[in-house]
Amino acid sequence: MITLKTVRELRAAIARTRGEGKRIALVPTMGNLHAGHIALVEKARQRADFVVASIFVNPLQFGPAEDLDKYPRTLAADQEKLLEGGCNLLFAPSVEEMYPGGIQGQTRIAVSGVSEGLCGATRPGHFEGVATVVAKLFNIAQPDIALFGEKDFQQLAVIRTLVRDLNMPIQIFGEPTVRAADGLALSSRNGYLNDEQRSVAPALYRILCDTSAALQAGERDFARLCARGLEALQQAGFRPDYLEIREAASLRTASPEDRRLVVLGAAYLGNTRLIDNLSVELAGD
Repeated sequence: MITLKTVRELRAAIARTRGEGKRIALVPTMGNLHAGHIALVEKARQRADFVVASIFVNPLQFGPAEDLDKYPRTLAADQEKLLEGGCNLLFAPSVEEMYPGGIQGQTRIAVSGVSEGLCGATRPGHFEGVATVVAKLFNIAQPDIALFGEKDFQQLAVIRTLVRDLNMPIQIFGEPTVRAADGLALSSRNGYLNDEQRSVAPALYRILCDTSAALQAGERDFARLCARGLEALQQAGFRPDYLEIREAASLRTASPEDRRLVVLGAAYLGNTRLIDNLSVELAGD
């Protein structure tokens, strides 16, 4: 695996790879990699001939009170994991390389609709930052396919919409959430949890499962289900942000007629914000 840090070097490597007729996959990350990231790399190897991973802690997607400065940077350990996972090339640019004109004057991309509400309400500007950096990475790396985890369900919806609306010739794959044995979705931010918080954290997934089970059992009072889930989160020791039931494809508020749903939740343990979701397929009447 080679590591490149400039756009010029990456474009030259991509041109050589394209000249060899290889299919290219991109796995964008912010580093501090865990088994979920490596699963994306392994899936990419199954679908393409040449796998590019990127590590870039993107300042555009962090709010003023968020954890940009303390977000873990673990490049050497990440390189080892990517090599073991079968990655061919790592792109690890600096902020100055990605935003040579500075952050304030950077052209930004806003994806309406799917970016609104949920995490978009709590983190204003976050998805604009995500869409902007992903569009730049897509333009730089020119992949045939790109892979993202379904844990960040709204982010995945934003990226799918971005690619569709801007006619990008890239196939987007959403891969299932990788979980710890107790059900907690793997996340780089899990490392912020202390031992007590870590023991509580899997309750978020259990509450989403309970909500899903109620939907499967025929419950259609979505407001009541969500209120019940929020109360359960609070009782478990979380500070809830949201728990909502949405139509899976559009992320609009679900109606009783919808059959493809997603239950999404976000909640704080101490200062750590955890997110998770669970897709629900309902049988037809």
